[in-house]
Amino acid sequence: MSVLDPAIAARLKRTADGLVPAIAQQWDTGEVLMLGWMDDQALARTLSTGRATYWSRSRQEYWAKGDTSGHVQHVREVRLDCDGDTLLVKVDQVGVACHTGDRTCFDADQLEVHLDG
Repeated sequence: MSVLDPAIAARLKRTADGLVPAIAQQWDTGEVLMLGWMDDQALARTLSTGRATYWSRSRQEYWAKGDTSGHVQHVREVRLDCDGDTLLVKVDQVGVACHTGDRTCFDADQLEVHLDG
């Protein structure tokens, strides 16, 4: 069991249920792949193994991306935003990132933007 560095833990601003949103981004292209959730343990596992590990809010368990699908996220770097309330996980994505089979979770619906002026 990995333990999160106390200096990192002190900087995190978590939701009421102890989670921090983690945006997965393809490290070399900047493509946004997905949004997952991490608690201290998931972040510690991610940092210590080099594999993106998330907390499943629906299943109430940890999951390392790709354990069942083979679509692994090899972590290149992790950044904490200026407020300490969001993580950016830069990964080398193997295969697709979305459970629907799409490359990213943001391929499905593009919303129409109405610009004023």
